[in-house]
Amino acid sequence: MTAAVGSEPFDVDAAQRRILGTLSVSQVFSAAATAGAVPAGSLIAASIVDSEAVAGLAQTSGVLGAAVLALPLARTALTRGRRLSLSLGYGIGAVGAVLVVITATMRLLPGLLVGCFLVGGATAAGLQARYAATDLAAEQHRARSLSWVVWAGTIGAVLGPNLLNASGELGQDLGLPQLTGPYVVAAGCLAVAVSALVLFLRPDPYLASLALRRAAGERVVRPRLRDGLEHLRGRPRAVLGIATIAVGHLVMVAVMVMTPVHMAHVDVSLQLIGLVISVHVAGMFAFSPVVGWAVDRFGRIPVASAGVVVLVAACVVSGLAPAGSVTILGVGLFLLGLGWSCTLIAGSTIVTDETAAAERPAVQGLSDLTMNVAGALGGVVAGVVVAVASYGALCAVALVPLAGLAVAMAFPRWRSLTSAD
Repeated sequence: MTAAVGSEPFDVDAAQRRILGTLSVSQVFSAAATAGAVPAGSLIAASIVDSEAVAGLAQTSGVLGAAVLALPLARTALTRGRRLSLSLGYGIGAVGAVLVVITATMRLLPGLLVGCFLVGGATAAGLQARYAATDLAAEQHRARSLSWVVWAGTIGAVLGPNLLNASGELGQDLGLPQLTGPYVVAAGCLAVAVSALVLFLRPDPYLASLALRRAAGERVVRPRLRDGLEHLRGRPRAVLGIATIAVGHLVMVAVMVMTPVHMAHVDVSLQLIGLVISVHVAGMFAFSPVVGWAVDRFGRIPVASAGVVVLVAACVVSGLAPAGSVTILGVGLFLLGLGWSCTLIAGSTIVTDETAAAERPAVQGLSDLTMNVAGALGGVVAGVVVAVASYGALCAVALVPLAGLAVAMAFPRWRSLTSAD
């Protein structure tokens, strides 16, 4: 099938393959940038004020940045297309990385936190990229297209933290503090991601989808971001998709962020803690293509329900594991990542399926905003629960939102959300 964006004709299938390739490449570099920068930011913040309590402020700033910037980037996608929106998000992240380098060198905590906030723009763009993969995808292949872009992040997510030593040496070679090295690398990686999108994300997937609708004789009205909320009022299944993403992310963040603290209490080495987190990252991303295939093959709700079951198992295994048991906690954190992958991919596909094409970027922006707010909430609640009670209590508390989501999915009205419909 062929269509045209402006005066430029394009083949839909060939364009989709090129779009997936470009999005995947940009995702590798953006994931490497953010995965390596986040732990370095916490260490820089702690070193500036000599307080471990402040270390979490850097990560919190990044999460807030991703949440706040999700809607402006969605608005840009609605009006100017995905290419500009994604490039803008990664560009803001690159500026933030440079600001972190400058303010860390000057030991200015407020400027550091602003820089981390701006780096959150790269996270927001990375989340939006998964939806860009579905703009031209055939309905029966949406989940697979989305999952391949999610999977591409595996390479960067694993590579980034493992480059901390090398990037630290780079920072020193440049005459900068060692911990700023990961942000130097992040700025470079994000610049590569922007270049790839500007040069190769053609045609723009969202603008191309509008062209296809016009070619089919559909009247295309200029969308507005605020219409996304109005659109959701008549789309309860889209709300369910957003809830699935948010709950899965909340539970994953809450349990994941406190696992290193739990293990450190019994003096587990940093190397072993890092191994557990690496296994968790593998669970999050490595099996994304398989999850995407399952969503297309067996349906959205069945895979989302399976994700809830896996997350429940993760909470039970992790909550009952001794703090020094690396193997059992590794299994629990792997399941935590895999359950997150199921809820993210199935929930994102539901949102795309149940939202009119004109409103998708707006609703997807609201989805990412909700997801990031849920993640921030999960991190805050996790710290409070562990401080007041224990890590095991946290895992038990995490079962509550999962139970609510399971009840919502049990209603007969959702059972038609299968690949056959």
